[in-house]
Amino acid sequence: MKDFFTKRLSLAITLVIFVFFVFLATFVIALAITIFLNYIGYVKHSDMTKALPFFGFVGFCILLGTSLTAFLSKKALNPIRKVIDATHKVAGGDFSVKVNLKGIGELEELSQSFNKMTYELSSIETLRSDFVNNFSHEFKTPIVSIRGFAKLLKENNLPEEERQEYLDIIMTESERLAALSTNVLTLSKYENLEIISDKEPFRLDEQIRKAIVLMEPKWSSKDISINVELDEVTYCGNEDLTQQIWVNLLDNAIKFSHNGSFIHVMLAIKADKIEFSIQDEGVGMDEETKARIFDKFYQGDISHSKLGNGLGLSLVKRIIQLCRGDISVESEINEGSKFTVSLPKC
Repeated sequence: MKDFFTKRLSLAITLVIFVFFVFLATFVIALAITIFLNYIGYVKHSDMTKALPFFGFVGFCILLGTSLTAFLSKKALNPIRKVIDATHKVAGGDFSVKVNLKGIGELEELSQSFNKMTYELSSIETLRSDFVNNFSHEFKTPIVSIRGFAKLLKENNLPEEERQEYLDIIMTESERLAALSTNVLTLSKYENLEIISDKEPFRLDEQIRKAIVLMEPKWSSKDISINVELDEVTYCGNEDLTQQIWVNLLDNAIKFSHNGSFIHVMLAIKADKIEFSIQDEGVGMDEETKARIFDKFYQGDISHSKLGNGLGLSLVKRIIQLCRGDISVESEINEGSKFTVSLPKC
């Protein structure tokens, strides 16, 4: 008996017990009122005797109502059981399960919320899987290269020219690993950051010009021309933080631009915000890539023919969020891409 009461009761049994006690309480209250009225002389004893069959009938109604509740509660609670079964499947890792409850507004809303949750969980699981795969690829590739060329260097009969070439490759791959580690740590740092410190006014247009000059070796090597339209804009923020926005966006535009093409850079004050845009004439993106371009380690170029680790734009988006700004992208395949950054005015 003790074990029975310590176990969790099902919703159906709880509902039956609840209905039974509601009926019983109603019956007891009605009986108590009748006895009290008889006690004060408002109801005669003979009337009480006549009322006994009525109370018997009420008792029968209580038992009948409780029985009907027990019979119908199973059907009434079927939607809840469906949700419970679906929840167990989701807990087991099946995010494809859907619930379709109709007829009652609250249940329809519950099923819609549940289906939205499973969709989001499915998306998160896909991102997690892609993150692990891409992260493994980005770390494994340079390590394999370093190990392979280090083994070749152990051979004593290598010409000096080949030896120097292998050493250069090892240095390049080492720098790639170092950059990847730095970006991972930087992104992790900014993801846990909520408030930007060390804010001060500075010329945003001058900072962007310096970023363009800093990237000059890259765009010059591809014979890219950069058209610049920068209004004089003073912004109050952290210079080191915002510098990474322009460097990463420029690097991304140069990386996917064709040789001899143009990149257009614009900065202006529009209404109550500062707007920066960078537009290239490169390979462009499809809809899937646009939707996931800011995800960590995601690269639209699945062949990894372009150097990069898929962290630059994730870093950019997080910094812009910290600056209370916004970033959007417009792109078409073979038509180039345009990134637009909006920052609040000081």
